[in-house]
Amino acid sequence: MNAAVRRSGQGAPLVLLHGVGLDHRLWDDLAPCLESDFEVLRYDLLGHGQAAPLRAAVTPEDFAKQLDRVLDQAGWNDAHLLGYSMGGLIAAHYAATRASRVQRLTLLSTVYQRTEAEATAVRARLDASTTQDAQASTAVSLARWFTPAYRETHETRVQEIGQRLLANDRDSFLHAYRMFVTGDRLIDTHAIRCPVLVMTGSDDVGSTPRMSETLAADLPRAQLQIVAGQRHMLPVEAPATVAQALRGFFLPAST
Repeated sequence: MNAAVRRSGQGAPLVLLHGVGLDHRLWDDLAPCLESDFEVLRYDLLGHGQAAPLRAAVTPEDFAKQLDRVLDQAGWNDAHLLGYSMGGLIAAHYAATRASRVQRLTLLSTVYQRTEAEATAVRARLDASTTQDAQASTAVSLARWFTPAYRETHETRVQEIGQRLLANDRDSFLHAYRMFVTGDRLIDTHAIRCPVLVMTGSDDVGSTPRMSETLAADLPRAQLQIVAGQRHMLPVEAPATVAQALRGFFLPAST
């Protein structure tokens, strides 16, 4: 495996898919909470981190083929799968099209069936990303993603996430972001037959509780958890809460 892939811990195989504009280091807070029960594999999605930049439009299937290669290289026929934000769109597509490779699925802070107002807002953010100063765009994202309390008490970690956003190749980021903008309509809920845990923060304005409630209702075998007082950055702000939910869901015999 290359440097963009990290594998740690021991136990049930679990793959983590990060969100748009981020990389595998998003999971630095959550992964240590899981390593006693899971063998955790995290990697840079196409066009992110150390992966080659994107130079054309992409679809969830492009990312699914990358995940095929990651699983094959790990020697895993199947695994538990956790997708966060844009990673949730990829994970959902993977579970719908490659059922034999997904044991159980968690969709964390995943967009689904945006309202017209929500769709208009995310298209406006895409338009701003093509013209707005990168520093200003990053500041807006961080303010939306993190709670004020966390930003005040964990300035260094928030700055690390911000630097990751600033380091993105602009064209590559925009190709991925365009998929994210339309991705709320791409999830084929009826084709996902495995058990699914749907989670988001109660104060997440992008991946809202309404979206998660609708997504869970449309899935054949879903559980729903809304985390009170949290925004978009659940894996960073509330890793212990997320880890507890994952252990209970992925390892039900242990509860």
